[in-house]
Amino acid sequence: MIALYQALGARSSTSPKKASSLPGSRAASHDPRWPAICAALARLREQGRHSIRMVDADCGAGSLLILATHHARALGFTAIEGRGIDGSPTLIGRARASAMRAGDPAIGLEFAVQDVLEALRSEEELPADILLWTGPHHGAVGTALSRAAVLVIADDVVTTRGRYDPA
Repeated sequence: MIALYQALGARSSTSPKKASSLPGSRAASHDPRWPAICAALARLREQGRHSIRMVDADCGAGSLLILATHHARALGFTAIEGRGIDGSPTLIGRARASAMRAGDPAIGLEFAVQDVLEALRSEEELPADILLWTGPHHGAVGTALSRAAVLVIADDVVTTRGRYDPA
């Protein structure tokens, strides 16, 4: 899907609109996945979508997910759901606090302390539109990733329904 990644990237601004005041937004907008996130969101809006569901597995303090949901709002999405998963109670606590400070009624954010593989498997029934991931993507994790979302955006790959391609 290199062509998908490049085509998406060519159509979208990668600067977060009105998001510079969000907690952690500077670091999040420099994440290597940010251009692919912006491109995927822009493409979904071009297709007429108004709602989106994003999952950030291994989200840390949640800054990338918070920034992505607010960028979706700036693009015109009206119903945005974001779910952050991490194994660290401390980081999830920070993510929850940041989400409260960056509140928007059109954005529903949930952060949970959970085993990543277990959380990914729980996403299979209603796959997310976009899943953010950093880490290995082979074996059981790769299978769970491909079933948990329509589009997986990782550090070095963009995946559409189970096919990994270098980004």
